[in-house]
Amino acid sequence: MTDNIPLQPVRRPKRHDSKHRNGCCPWSRCCGMGDFRPRTVWLGHPEKREQRYPRNVINNQKYNFFTFLPGVLFNQFKYFFNLYFLLLACSQFVEELRLGALYTYWVPLGLVLIITIMREAIEEIRCYLRDKEVNSQIYSKLSTRGTVKVKSSGIQVGDLIIVEKNQRVPADMIFLRTSERNGSCFLRTDQLDGETDWKLRLPVACTQRLPTAGDLLQIRSYVYAEEPNIDIHNFIGTFTREDGDPPVNESLSIENTLWASTVIASGTVVGVVIYTGKELRSVMNTSNPRHKVGLFDLEVNCLTKILFGALVVVSLVMVALQHFAGRWYLQIFRFLLLFSHIVPISLRVNLDMGKMVFSWMIKKDSKIPGTVVRASTIPEQLGRISYLLTDKTGTLTQNEMVFRRLHLGTVAYGMDSMDEVQSHVFSAYTQVSLVQWTESVGLTLVGRDQSSMQLRTPTGQILNFTILQIFPFTYESKRMGIIVRDESTGEITFYMKGADVVMSGIVQYNDWLEEECGNMAREGLRVLVVSKKSLTEEQYQDFEARYVQAKLSVHDRSLKVATVIESLEMEMELLCLTGVEDQLQTDVRPTLEILRNAGIKVWMLTGDKLETATCTAKNAHLITRNQDIHIFRPVTTRGEAHLELNAFRRKHDCALVISGDSLEVCLKYYEYEFMELACQCPAVVWDGGNDVSMIQEADCGVGVEGKEGKQASLAADFSVTQFKHLGRLLMVHGRNSYKRSAALSQFVIHRSLCISTMQAVFSSVFYFASVPLYQGFLIIGYSTIYTMFPVFSLVLDKDVKSEVAMLYPELYKDLLKGRPLSFKTFLIWVLISIYQGSIIMYGAMLLFESEFVHIVAISFTSLILTELLMVALTIQTWHWLMIVAELLSLASYIASLVFLHEFIDIYFITTVSFLWKVTVITLVSCLPLYILKYLRRRFSPPNYSKLTS
Repeated sequence: MTDNIPLQPVRRPKRHDSKHRNGCCPWSRCCGMGDFRPRTVWLGHPEKREQRYPRNVINNQKYNFFTFLPGVLFNQFKYFFNLYFLLLACSQFVEELRLGALYTYWVPLGLVLIITIMREAIEEIRCYLRDKEVNSQIYSKLSTRGTVKVKSSGIQVGDLIIVEKNQRVPADMIFLRTSERNGSCFLRTDQLDGETDWKLRLPVACTQRLPTAGDLLQIRSYVYAEEPNIDIHNFIGTFTREDGDPPVNESLSIENTLWASTVIASGTVVGVVIYTGKELRSVMNTSNPRHKVGLFDLEVNCLTKILFGALVVVSLVMVALQHFAGRWYLQIFRFLLLFSHIVPISLRVNLDMGKMVFSWMIKKDSKIPGTVVRASTIPEQLGRISYLLTDKTGTLTQNEMVFRRLHLGTVAYGMDSMDEVQSHVFSAYTQVSLVQWTESVGLTLVGRDQSSMQLRTPTGQILNFTILQIFPFTYESKRMGIIVRDESTGEITFYMKGADVVMSGIVQYNDWLEEECGNMAREGLRVLVVSKKSLTEEQYQDFEARYVQAKLSVHDRSLKVATVIESLEMEMELLCLTGVEDQLQTDVRPTLEILRNAGIKVWMLTGDKLETATCTAKNAHLITRNQDIHIFRPVTTRGEAHLELNAFRRKHDCALVISGDSLEVCLKYYEYEFMELACQCPAVVWDGGNDVSMIQEADCGVGVEGKEGKQASLAADFSVTQFKHLGRLLMVHGRNSYKRSAALSQFVIHRSLCISTMQAVFSSVFYFASVPLYQGFLIIGYSTIYTMFPVFSLVLDKDVKSEVAMLYPELYKDLLKGRPLSFKTFLIWVLISIYQGSIIMYGAMLLFESEFVHIVAISFTSLILTELLMVALTIQTWHWLMIVAELLSLASYIASLVFLHEFIDIYFITTVSFLWKVTVITLVSCLPLYILKYLRRRFSPPNYSKLTS
């Protein structure tokens, strides 16, 4: 169960800066925590603390019980349009501005707020329950009274906590003891850094040697720990036992830590707590992701501003036509209230609810199982993708290395000549993706622990080696090393492997390394350089002394340790080059073909050599066979960049391949010119890039759960399990979400403009009086009960089947021009609204009989029927819920007429006269539009209609 605890994921594990994160803001000083400082933590004695430490509670909620309602209301009314509607509703308390019953303004606003508050409340409750589950987990604690049970929220700095296998580590701890016989344990860190591989951790040697765990309380010892920070990959500290003779000092590094949110994968461990609560590494790394606003929302905001401008203009015109007589300034406010429906208050709620439906559809699609939507505010953005920036390893490729080539300087071996290698290995012993390969040629790893390893030769002989030192791989060093002693001969050897770009400056000079690395890179292989160096006992003892001293240093430890290691990394003997191939993901080629046909330009980022990157791009069909490739020459100065950009400008329809260093120079001096040229390329390949930061900065970030872990997908707005699912996510769900959102927004605007046009016609006919046409429940029911469900049912509409959208990705290309929601379509719908509103109002006034109440009955009924018919005329693929929504709305209106006698003459609506007048007005308002739509589809059909006919 502990594996599935829904913790807040770490968002930026690879980017370290000094900015305050969520939970470690400047307010922490006001909360009694003080500045972040190093600390001395006595084992099993939390009372001996030097300062106040935060409680060990996880809190991911945005509000508490007292701040919830004020916070939600503030977040709603800080936006202009929400505040505008609030001011309109409040104005009805002023007698001179009141146009009708108070509820006609407060009920719509209240409904919007209630929906928002309920949505926020549900999210807060879910968050509270998740936090409570984590904070209430029970752990065992070593104390002078024996082993006692304690909740996670009750753990303090200095406590000795026992964590069982498959249990989550509740706080940041130093690893003291393990039950494993090999003296180590493994952690699962996917909830911390997103990586799925297990991490090895080592206990403090002094405490591991104690007979029992209870002895930890009998010794006088403490841990010195650095100040809390966000770096999950490094730690500086020391362990001191004062009651020993002599006193014991051990350096502590990342290998001795058990960070909170990790899970123990092997054995039972005991650790001393050094950080809690807001000082946890996982909490300090948790940052609220950037709130992304899609292009569609920006366009809708622009349209609503235009509508607000129209509202002001219409109000001023009405007062101007009265020649600004009397208290004209009050009349302006009354007309602003009267025509306030021009700006639809329900638009935002309808769109937000639509986004929730689209997100649900994505998650429930059985053809892209495992897809997760983390940003439900931008699903329609998936239908507007112009550029796809993709990482290579683990995204386009499977991150499964296949051994392809071995180069020994004088001879190279491919997969077809491995039998020769096997014979060489066999002959040598008769007088690590690499571990499987060595086994295939006769050299097998049969045993390995923290201090030794055993190899079996082809003859069955066991070779024993003692592991003296291990230097793990880091992103900065791009290499790793090990020092071993051959037990049979006593020889000490330092082995190192790493990328050719760093190893070329470490190994002895030779005339074939650079050439062969280039050859392998051009075949699309990743190159690994292996080297060794023999050490005498004196050399190793000198190195060990300096290395231990550097590891005990508190200040600049990393720099000092690196300096000592580098003293060994000189003039090493080059052993061999190995070339491995990273297999492409399944269906990556057809997926890229779909994206290319959809008008999406793909840019690939990789840390490989340019030759390797180019080869991979060709293999993945990112670059087509008949496409020219411009490999940007290395540039270091402004002049060189200018010349190379001029050469690149002369080429057309050409893919670009550029290194990170050259890219940096171009962006420094010619950012605009370079980006203009690059954006014209059908494909771009460049060096460098971090998938997490790239996803977070993107307008729409999609992560793929690959073998490198879930780090990128946890930071993404959408995550898929396979790269090939990206095609359906964009072509089907992205396209549908965008087109449905456009249709929904235009209909909500049309619904509001229709009734506003009718009010304008009514006021104009009756001498520009600021008197409402519809009052009370009529105005509320129009946009809720009578038309809401049919209009919202447009979120289920689709122009083509999903299979057709996948088969013809060219349909997606039409969306990139923004045609579903543009100034042109907006103007068309404005004209339709003005036409229909005018026809309904003038028709009702022309055909009414003797009483004003008949105008209301005829016009309002015609308005409802027109809206229902317009929805029906717009729908392209009927869904049974659409039919239910239409019939339910019509039935609701007919049933409610019994209760509307205050506004509508009940006896009049049962007459034949009423029925034919409503029928004629409705037909005149809708029939011409249907004819125009039919003619357009007949003589100038849209692309999708050609595929459905």
